Amino acid sequence: MRIDLISDTVTRPTKGMLEAMMNASVGDDVFMADPTINKLQTKVAKLFGMEAALFFPSGTMANQTAIKLHTQPGDKLFCDKWAHVFNFEGGGAAFNSGVSSHLIDGNRGMFTAAQLNEAVAGRADIHVPYSRLVCVENTTNKGGGACWDYQELQKIKEVCIANNLAFHLDGARLFNALVAKNETPKQYGELFDTISICLSKGLGAPVGSVLLGTKAHIAKALRIRKLFGGAMRQAGYLAAAAIYALDHHVERLVDDHRRAKEIGEVLASCNFIKRVEPIETNIVIFYVNSIIDEVAFVKAIAKKDIHFISMGEGKLRMVTHLDFTDAMLEKLLKELKSYY
Repeated sequence: MRIDLISDTVTRPTKGMLEAMMNASVGDDVFMADPTINKLQTKVAKLFGMEAALFFPSGTMANQTAIKLHTQPGDKLFCDKWAHVFNFEGGGAAFNSGVSSHLIDGNRGMFTAAQLNEAVAGRADIHVPYSRLVCVENTTNKGGGACWDYQELQKIKEVCIANNLAFHLDGARLFNALVAKNETPKQYGELFDTISICLSKGLGAPVGSVLLGTKAHIAKALRIRKLFGGAMRQAGYLAAAAIYALDHHVERLVDDHRRAKEIGEVLASCNFIKRVEPIETNIVIFYVNSIIDEVAFVKAIAKKDIHFISMGEGKLRMVTHLDFTDAMLEKLLKELKSYY
C-alpha cells in the first residue's frame, strides 16, 4: 500500500469523476464552443457571485494572467515573502509582466493591513515604480495551510481602495479555507477583483484552474491566456472532472483536515520531533531535532512505501488528500510511533 503525502496534487480521478469525463459533451473551446467548459465557467462565477470565469490549464497560468491584466511593465505588486506568485512560479511576474515584487514580512505567509499600509506609504515620484496590485494566497502553502482572517482581508481591501490597488486572491486551496473557517465563496467574490481557484489539489480534479473577475477582466484574460499558450480545444473532458469535483469533493475536505491534525498530534508526541506548525487544513509542516538527519528520515520512511518531502533545514511536509484513507493514516501513525 503506497502512501503518497508529497502533495494533494497526486490524486487520481475517482470512478464517478472518470464516468463524468467520458460522458462529457465537448466542442472547440478556442471558439468558446465547448458546452462543458462554458458550464463550468458559469457555475464557478455564480458560486462566487462574480461576473465571469475562465478555465486555465494551471494555477500558475491563472495567477500570471491576473498579474498581467492588472499591471503594466515597470509596475510593482505587493505580496508576502512566502507567496506562491513570488517563490514558485518561475519568476513569472518579472518575466511575463515586467513587474517587481515588494515582499512583506508576514507571519506564515500572511501580512496585516497595517503592514501593507506601511509598505505602500512613502515617496511616489519618478524614481519609484507605480504601485498597482496586492496578491494574497489562501491557504498559504509555505505557511502550512494557514487560513487568512477574513476581517483582516477586509481591512487590506480598504487599504487597496484607498491607494487604487487591484486585489488578487491566489485561491489554490481556497476551498480548504472555506471549509475550515465555515466561510462562503460569495464572501470572497465580494472582496477581490480577481480570484484563481485550483481544481487539481484538494478537490481532486486531474487538471485545471479557473480565474474569476468582471466581464472586462475575463475578456482581457482570454487574450492573455492565448498569448501564454493556454487556449485548449476539447477541454470539456477536463471541465467535467472539475464540475464533478465541485459537486462531490468539497464537503469531504473535513476528512483531510481531520487526518492532518491526527498526524500532527502523533508527531508532537515523538521524541525526535522538535516542533509541529499549527494545523488548520491539510498541510502538516514539522521539524526534526538535531539527533535526526531529515533526509535520512525521509528515506527510511520511504522504505515503508510512505512518501513526503524535506524542505531543508530540518523542515518536512506532509499533505493529506482525497486518496489518503483512514487505513493509510493508521499505517503512517504506527510507523511514526515506532521510529527511533
